[in-house]
Amino acid sequence: MNAASATTTTTDITNANRQRLQHIMAELDKGNGKPFVDAMADDFCWTIPGDTPWSRSYRGKQAVVSELLQPLYAQFVLPYISTTRSILADGDRVVVEFEGKVTTKAGKAYNNRYCYVFRMEGGQMKELMEYLDTALVLEALEAPPAVAALAA
Repeated sequence: MNAASATTTTTDITNANRQRLQHIMAELDKGNGKPFVDAMADDFCWTIPGDTPWSRSYRGKQAVVSELLQPLYAQFVLPYISTTRSILADGDRVVVEFEGKVTTKAGKAYNNRYCYVFRMEGGQMKELMEYLDTALVLEALEAPPAVAALAA
């Protein structure tokens, strides 16, 4: 393989990954989270750094859904309004900047800004590092059930 074809391959991968996340985020912005979940690899890993009760690595698609997404969305009065601001891609990495707005069932505004850093593989999401306002997480959200049970 010569340098030109290697560059083309990297460009093709970059474009495919950018287009994939553009579609997923456009659907999320319309309130449809199914393409996001469908794009997770079975061994998907979602990491939320920080010192909140939600901060940790969720390993495996099933764990992401059952330990993160379901308990999180159970706290919200839907709809959750997502607005994508920018998408940058380079090879297998895609960075998505967006805002989310929702009210919790406790009546608190949870309007956060996010920077998602994805690692893609074969058109699927393999890893996600989520950067967000952790002070707002502590202020507006209750601990996930597993963490709340440990604190009881």
